[in-house]
Amino acid sequence: MTPPLRMLAILAIVSPIYIIIALGYATTRAGVFGKAELLAFGKFVLKLALPALVFNAIAQRHIADIIVPGYLLAYTAGGLAMLGGAYALARKAFGLSHQQALLHAMGMCSSNSAFIGYPILLLALPGVATTALALNVVVENVVLLPLLLVLLETSARKAGAEGAAGGAAAFKATLKQLARNPLIIALLAGLAVSLLELQLPAPLGRSVTMFAQASGALSVFVIGGTLVGLPLRGVSMKVAPIAAGKLLLHPLMVALALAALPLLGVAPLEPDLRNAAVLMAAMPMMSIYPLLALPYGFTERAAAALVLATVASFGTLSALLWLMGSFA
Repeated sequence: MTPPLRMLAILAIVSPIYIIIALGYATTRAGVFGKAELLAFGKFVLKLALPALVFNAIAQRHIADIIVPGYLLAYTAGGLAMLGGAYALARKAFGLSHQQALLHAMGMCSSNSAFIGYPILLLALPGVATTALALNVVVENVVLLPLLLVLLETSARKAGAEGAAGGAAAFKATLKQLARNPLIIALLAGLAVSLLELQLPAPLGRSVTMFAQASGALSVFVIGGTLVGLPLRGVSMKVAPIAAGKLLLHPLMVALALAALPLLGVAPLEPDLRNAAVLMAAMPMMSIYPLLALPYGFTERAAAALVLATVASFGTLSALLWLMGSFA
C-alpha cells in the first residue's frame, strides 16, 4: 500500500466521525436543534441505545469471548497509573489542591469509549469493536469512575471522623448510582444471558438490535452539538496538559501495561484487541466530564479541556492509526 493510499485509508476511518461531530456542531449553532433537544438525544443514547449495544455485545457471545483478563488487567492498570501520575503531576508541578488535582486526573484517565471510541473502532477494527466497548464499560464504570467520585466526595468533607463517615457515605451512594446505571444493568443482563446460554425470542432480539444500531451516528452527533457554547477562552496552558495527558500519555500507559502482561504470566492479547485497547485509551475524555466537575467549581476548565481534546484528537488518532497499521 503506497503512502498516499495509506493516508486516504486513515482519513476514511477517522473523517466520518468528525464530519458528524461538525454537523452536530453546525446544526446546533444554527439553531436547527436546541440544547434541550440534544439533551433528549443524549438521554436516548445513554439510557436505551448504548445499553442495547452493550447487552448485544455480551449476550451474543460466549462468556470466554467477553471476559478477557488480559484486556481488563492492562486497561485497568493503565488507567490507574495515569490517574496516579496525573494527580502527582498536578500537585507537585502545578501546585493544585487535592481536589483540583483529582479533577485533572479524571480528565486524563476517562475515555469517551461509547460516543467516539466505539464508532471509530467500528470502522477501524470492526471484529473487536463491541467486545472492546463491553470491556471498557466494565473498567470505566465499575473501577475508574466510582473511585474518582468517591475520592472527590471524600475530599469535599472535613478530615477526621466526619471525613471517614463522608467517605463511607460517598461509597454507598456511588454503589447505588451504579446499580441504577442502564449500562451496568445491560452489562449484568448480558452476562446472565451469556452464562446461561439463553436465546432471546426473535422479536425481542430484533428490537434490541434496532436500538443498538441507533447508537453510532446519533451519539457522535450529540457530541458535536454539546460543544456549542463551551468556553474556548480557557484553552491555555491550564488545560493543555489535561488534553495532552489524555490523548498521548493515557494510551502510552495502556500500551506499557499490555507489554507487561507476559511478565505477569498473562497471555498477550491478539493484535486487534491490543490495538483496540490502546485506541480506546487515546480517545478524548468522556463528554460528561464538565458535568462531573460542576459541584467543585471546575466546569469551565473541564469544558475547555474537552473542546481542545476533541478537536486535537483528529490528528492524534490519525497518527496512532498510521503507527498501528490498522488501516492495512
